[in-house]
Amino acid sequence: MTTIAGTRPAAKPDIDPKPSTLAQQILVGIFVGVPMIALLAAIPFAWGWGLGWHDVIIAAVFYWLSGFGITVGYHRYFTHSSFKAKPGLRVALAVAGSLAMEGPVITWVSDHRRHHKYSDREGDPHSPWRYGDNARALAKGLLWAHMLWLFDPNQTSQEKFSPDLLADGKIKKVDRMFGPLVAVTLLLPALIGGLWGMSWHGAITAFFWAGLVRVTLLHHVTWSINSICHTFGDTDFEARDKSRNVSWLAIASFGESWHNLHHADPTCARHGALKGQIDSSARVIWILEKLGWAYNVRWPNEARLTAKRTADATRPLGGMTGRNATTGQRDGKKDTVESTASDNAVTQADRAAA
Repeated sequence: MTTIAGTRPAAKPDIDPKPSTLAQQILVGIFVGVPMIALLAAIPFAWGWGLGWHDVIIAAVFYWLSGFGITVGYHRYFTHSSFKAKPGLRVALAVAGSLAMEGPVITWVSDHRRHHKYSDREGDPHSPWRYGDNARALAKGLLWAHMLWLFDPNQTSQEKFSPDLLADGKIKKVDRMFGPLVAVTLLLPALIGGLWGMSWHGAITAFFWAGLVRVTLLHHVTWSINSICHTFGDTDFEARDKSRNVSWLAIASFGESWHNLHHADPTCARHGALKGQIDSSARVIWILEKLGWAYNVRWPNEARLTAKRTADATRPLGGMTGRNATTGQRDGKKDTVESTASDNAVTQADRAAA
């Protein structure tokens, strides 16, 4: 791109000039609608027939695998650079997140970085406050934030919000493989269920429960972070938007519903940083760090978070927190200069969303 001397290049637009096609919107409808119909049929389907412990185990494993792919992979790693990952883990996280059927990795990350740039303001792709703050407007906004925004033909510009991922050949390959990975996430549970029970019945029930119903449940848990966690709940930290904590979603969302801290400190690897706040995604990152697959993890820093606390906040900080930002002591161990300095650094993900 050429520019006149002494002038800055024109800013890239937030929205891709090419809107989504009708075929793409129909495809989104299929991905959203078919699993949802399965969820609605789940209760009568299971009444006296159709749900066995094989299905429960397979569904739980795939829920955890695809769910952590979203929370640890798509969200905390790819979107916010909360830690660095070895090349093999980087690809594995992109694949695992794709199994949630929430969209290709670069599309998902671009939308979420745009959300943080404009959170609960004009430009936010899925704010529940889009139409106003009276009861009728908020009801409409909740529905928009929960799922209707998925059908918006205006697509977030990947060139502006995810240039780092577009430059990564391996991640682009996983992004292009989203269609086949959707087939894997639906058909592999059926294959496992059929082989485990050595019957077509086992394959069908596993496809229904561990495929369709599992995907739908994970979809609605994820979408609830966009809708419920920006409308109802508690706040412990100062944030420039309406992000809230919703404790009853914490287990199902793997800690994502501690949403207030996340918007107060987006690159922090632990969202449930206060005592008693269950954050299984942070625990997975901790395990990956111990295995040497993840490094330079941005754990909560006591001084940084204390400065962001609301005036009425009383709950103390929990584990995995830097106790002394001055000396670099973290839970009794000396931290590296690089990790301490990173608390004040602006990451590549932050720059992309700025």
